[in-house]
Amino acid sequence: MSSRTDPKATHPPTELEVISSPSATPSGVEGSRDGLVDGALEALPPEEDASAPSALVGDPTRIAEAEDDGAPPSVASARIQVRRDERLDLVIEYLAFVAKPMPLSLLLDEAPQRIAAILGADVASLYLLEGDGDELVLRGNVGFPREARGTVRLSVGQGITGMAVECLRPISVVQATEHERYRAFPELREERFPVFLAAPILGSGRPLGALVVQRAGDRAFTARDVELVMALTAPIAAGARHAQVLDELRERRRRTGGGTRKVTLPGLPVVPGRALGAIAALRRPATSSLGARQGSGDPKLLRLAFDIAEKALLDLNARAAKRGLAQEAAFLSTYLLMIADGRLRARAFELAAGGRNVAQALGTVAREVARAANGIVGDPFLQDRARDIEDLCDAILMLATPDARAELPSKAVLVGDQLTVFDLLISARAHPVGVALSDRSGPRSLVLLQLLGVPSIVDVAGAFRWASPGDVALLDADHGFLVINPSRAEVATVRAARRRGPVSPGLDDDDEDEPAN
Repeated sequence: MSSRTDPKATHPPTELEVISSPSATPSGVEGSRDGLVDGALEALPPEEDASAPSALVGDPTRIAEAEDDGAPPSVASARIQVRRDERLDLVIEYLAFVAKPMPLSLLLDEAPQRIAAILGADVASLYLLEGDGDELVLRGNVGFPREARGTVRLSVGQGITGMAVECLRPISVVQATEHERYRAFPELREERFPVFLAAPILGSGRPLGALVVQRAGDRAFTARDVELVMALTAPIAAGARHAQVLDELRERRRRTGGGTRKVTLPGLPVVPGRALGAIAALRRPATSSLGARQGSGDPKLLRLAFDIAEKALLDLNARAAKRGLAQEAAFLSTYLLMIADGRLRARAFELAAGGRNVAQALGTVAREVARAANGIVGDPFLQDRARDIEDLCDAILMLATPDARAELPSKAVLVGDQLTVFDLLISARAHPVGVALSDRSGPRSLVLLQLLGVPSIVDVAGAFRWASPGDVALLDADHGFLVINPSRAEVATVRAARRRGPVSPGLDDDDEDEPAN
């Protein structure tokens, strides 16, 4: 039977079709080329429908004309939106994407790209509300350098973005740089994208962050754009709430012994990349053991340790110059001067020859220098030099007579307060896969993290409170998160990235960085 006379025969719609109700069908036209059988629409090929000059089926040009003439559609008609509206297609794809369970890092990577495509924007940024709920941190972005993620921060009420979160209303500006609330970040060169739309991401009773889209030119975002952006924030809010469930439950879970519970701690990215490993705390030789440890005073051990440390410092200095960090790493020259100082070596060898073991000899040297520096009141340079010598003596001690209590497991995510030269001379020998520091470290730590070259973040509040040695951790230094006991999906994301290429720009990219346990 021909499909024109079979009411059960259907065709997938190829264009926007007008569906009329049975009551609108003239009597006696069953089986006619106008194509309505028992009230069902038939999508006839255009070449077979030439006898229907008033039909809109199969002719998108005529459909557009019919819609543009201002005539409202019939009460008894409906329109099927098919795959010809690019923006609608992108929205549907975005909704299908965000409906899937996924790690927060994947949402922060993918959502800005999709939103920028939907809005025709050059830049899309996702800010999350962190800290005590008063700091907006850029965690996801497309259009700005990767270094912007985790480092661009605003207070609620600061800038146009902070104002949108403060007012809980979207704000659209054509020339953002002329707005009184505009907050400039020179490193982003935002003046290239003056057309600005910021929308708050609303949670249950409080905002969770903000979505910002920007583009070049002077074409303002329309009212429909503003409404659409607000709607697109809803699934982002769901993802952010899922990641921040820790904020609501961590105390109760900790009290009930939830040591394997997932915890997400935000930080400030320094070296990008992602790594997976077991948590290990940065360690130093036990101070109480400097005078008690047994060992030989053999000058050969001491001389070998000095030579190894000197070679390592020369390598670090060369690496700094190669990476354009010579000026920032100038403090390494101080270490090189100290280790080449004949007086320091001579004093250590003298003490060793007098019957003291290596630990005792180096401990005595460090204490003597510290006493001399503290004796000159108000000389910060000498006090810094004393700390540097103590750091160097600790490193030489570990090279000469390793202390098991200060040794680190291989391929771990190191957690500590700061990074020192000792760590690059000693801790780096365990090939860590990442570093998370609890403090917003000073210039030295930041330079040393770059020289170490593994994914690193700083300013991780609560790292020691929620992380225990041996816990599996995912360090996401692309966005600035330390995820303790990550989900299987998050682990799978890192492993998939590893299969595509090196996870981090570290020194051992060819090695597998599996959790040590």
